[in-house]
Amino acid sequence: MDYLKSVVPSQLVSERGSNLVVINPGSANVRIGLAKQDTPFSVPHCIARRTSQVGKPNVQDQMLNTQVTTSQHVEREKAYNTVASLLKIPFLDENASFGSAPRKMARIDGYNQPTTRKDVAYTWANVYEDDLCSPTTSATVADESETSELMVESDVTDSKDTRESKRKYRETIFGEEAMRIAPTEPYCIRRPIRRGHFNVSQHYPAQQVYEDLIAIWDWILRDKMHIAQSDRNLYSAVLVVPGTFGSREIKEMLTIVLQDLRFSSAVVHQEGLAAVFGNGLSTACIVNMGAQTTTVVCIEDGVSLPHTEKILSFGGEDICRCLLWIQKHYQSWPKICTDVLTKPIDMLMLNRLKESYCDIKEGELEMTATVHSYEGDMPPVPHKTKLTSLNVPPMGLFYPNLLVPEAFPPPPETWFQDHENMLEETWNMDFPGGNMGLSVWDTFTVSPPNPKKEEKIGLAKAITSSILSAGRIDLQRKLFSSIQLVGGVGLTAGLVPAMEERVLHAIPPTEAIDTVEVLQSRMDPIFVSWKGGAILGILDFGREAWIHREDWIRNGIHVGSGRKYKDSYYLMAQAMCFINS
Repeated sequence: MDYLKSVVPSQLVSERGSNLVVINPGSANVRIGLAKQDTPFSVPHCIARRTSQVGKPNVQDQMLNTQVTTSQHVEREKAYNTVASLLKIPFLDENASFGSAPRKMARIDGYNQPTTRKDVAYTWANVYEDDLCSPTTSATVADESETSELMVESDVTDSKDTRESKRKYRETIFGEEAMRIAPTEPYCIRRPIRRGHFNVSQHYPAQQVYEDLIAIWDWILRDKMHIAQSDRNLYSAVLVVPGTFGSREIKEMLTIVLQDLRFSSAVVHQEGLAAVFGNGLSTACIVNMGAQTTTVVCIEDGVSLPHTEKILSFGGEDICRCLLWIQKHYQSWPKICTDVLTKPIDMLMLNRLKESYCDIKEGELEMTATVHSYEGDMPPVPHKTKLTSLNVPPMGLFYPNLLVPEAFPPPPETWFQDHENMLEETWNMDFPGGNMGLSVWDTFTVSPPNPKKEEKIGLAKAITSSILSAGRIDLQRKLFSSIQLVGGVGLTAGLVPAMEERVLHAIPPTEAIDTVEVLQSRMDPIFVSWKGGAILGILDFGREAWIHREDWIRNGIHVGSGRKYKDSYYLMAQAMCFINS
């Protein structure tokens, strides 16, 4: 620890960061990179496998209920009108400048209109092995001239059947490319993590979930980071896991990292705790807003307070779906088939529209934009339209009835009933060094047989409830003045003042608290937790919390002292140096 007090961050990064891989798995995206990097690779957490079974759905997501019930529809309309009143815009069915008459919109038959990057089209992924270097088919995004060339080429080349007969399909496709596979192609798209849990169901067995996770992570390590499996014994891994995961899921991920991916050692850190280190703080209320789940947890002096944790079953993808619902209600969406549940490329388009145009502010918010239709395997067709009520969807964070998340079957209870509970053995261990530390699992609550309970409340109420459950009034005041937004949704325009106002109003008048402040992030909120995991891994490397591959495979979980440091303030000071250097 004396060494940590004196060493400069760049020296530590050089010594330890070059062989330390940080893995931060989320529901929609996984972030993986070397600890010495400024930012990781961020890849959609999905895989497409070639299939020969005709008639199978090309997206393997078995939903319990994809239809909005009558009561949900009524509640959604009520939530919209509540938000409309706050934003000073017309109610859902009131006549207004955009009310009863359909919007004027036009299909753009040529790609000769001026456009911005946010309105350009995605292209269908190339699914063949023999022309992976083709610039027109492998590009992630095509601008207007590229798409025009693609359309011309399709008229003069051989027939599709002739071309396909000479080509060999790729067996697996990963990440965003998998989301851009045309529905007509013989692939099944799978997402191994859904709504903060392993996507285990009767239609998606646990073993297949594990194999898909291994394949995605191994592909990133091989193709993006150029770390061959034969060299991974030279590397250690930091797992930065979301607070939604239970002990069984953490155990399986450790097995994947140590046994299947063959890292020499690994350590687990909680996402909320890592976010504090990522921004060089010691005490904060961490609000992590991902694509499919939102979590709130309080951290005091570098230690997570599990009883303050709140899990909400909505995120950025639900805001996208709400954006689409509003446009369809006002007939401002073109007459095209847009289905985010069965056509992942449509979710990519909606997510870009949300990031580009949604803003929390008063008054009518309309923008002219170009949306695209993706039909069969045809080139994307642009449609120019005026999007309306763009300030309403992100308000669903505070009024979740507006979002109506789709329902997925939870993982079966028997899967969560892990009789070889990884926590029991370490919970009451005698650690060397007396009060030097608690178990490595100190920041994780002991998971019951069922998944962690999600709460059906808005974000302002969740934050208020979390902080008030922290206990002491001095700590509560500090936390209300130290709210930190993590995750892509945290970049939503106008969110910070809206959150400060609504959290302040949600505090009961009996509480002696009159200040709420959201702290400005020192880096991109999307990568804060990943960066914090990198910092923790570098500063903490070599302590007893690390699990070695041979020990894990031979004996399971045998962990020494762990998380809560007597010298945590020095670690925090070092974290500040890393952020500012």
